Amino acid sequence: MKMVFSVSIILSLGKLMKDTLRYLAGIAGPSGYGSKSTAEQVTQCSSFSSTSQLTAIITGATSGIGAETARVLAKRGVRIVMPARDMKKAAQVKEAIQRESPEAEIIVCEIDLSSLASVQSFCNHFLALRLPLNILINNAGVFSKNLEFSEDKVELTFATNYLGHYFLTETLLEKMIETAAQTGIEGRIINVSSVVHGWVKKDGLSFGQMLNPNNYNGTRAYAQSKLANILHAKEVSRQLQGRNARVTINAVHPGIVKTAIIRAHKGFITDSLFFMASKLLKTTSQGASTTCYVALSSQTEGKSGKFYADCNETNCSSLANDEIEAQKLWTRTRNLINKQLSKLST
Repeated sequence: MKMVFSVSIILSLGKLMKDTLRYLAGIAGPSGYGSKSTAEQVTQCSSFSSTSQLTAIITGATSGIGAETARVLAKRGVRIVMPARDMKKAAQVKEAIQRESPEAEIIVCEIDLSSLASVQSFCNHFLALRLPLNILINNAGVFSKNLEFSEDKVELTFATNYLGHYFLTETLLEKMIETAAQTGIEGRIINVSSVVHGWVKKDGLSFGQMLNPNNYNGTRAYAQSKLANILHAKEVSRQLQGRNARVTINAVHPGIVKTAIIRAHKGFITDSLFFMASKLLKTTSQGASTTCYVALSSQTEGKSGKFYADCNETNCSSLANDEIEAQKLWTRTRNLINKQLSKLST
């Protein structure tokens, strides 16, 4: 028994070392890309005959990997719709993109993902534009060190990272299905998650505690929201396949990039740790590469309910693969949103 256990540990450590070396060296995986690939590199060959007819909504596009994703997709001719809380920053990003790509079409709209009323207002505004919708990138994310609540009285990290994106996706899903049916172009939804989802165990997936935690821990709340993003992708993928809809949904891990999210983690990740781990950190363009790859690559056509990292399909945690938990989370979220919306309408 001890011998089997020891062999198992040795094999696991061997795989970990092999994966780490592959990551550090940027060795390409089956897709032909790896950890060092940039967003521009992975979008040079697109699955679409003409990206100029595509429209993409990208949340969290005012900074970091979201802004890089918007820049690269705009460079490839995709019309960008940029929902943002900070309209001034959004205008600055739009201006910077159009300086590089003068023909880029970028529409800036206001949204606060932590507010269901704001998400609904954005969706109403977008649908009134009567534009197609080919790509939805649920990229925005926050990390809250201290316990805070949204205007809907939901813990802020969960409200922004998961609940707002769930509602955004559900409200725009029929538009995506309609666009795909009318154009023959596959619709793609990408949930930006993280490998930290694996830190959450089954007893940490309590819906009530995620909404209103008794003992708040910012890192745990962030990991829970990232797990919820994957479970959401799994369940929506199952539903779309059941409808034979030509829309896919996948989750991605962008890698560790020193963005505002990571800088907010001071206290458990310090500047000295960043210095020591500098070889593990990705540039912003490398961080945006997996999102851009899943959004435009021919290699991801027809793939749905998958998890990607370093532009290659990879494994997520066993809990993230739990279909029953995914269905339960989806149903509880739908019930909560319906209850909150009924309050708003009274």
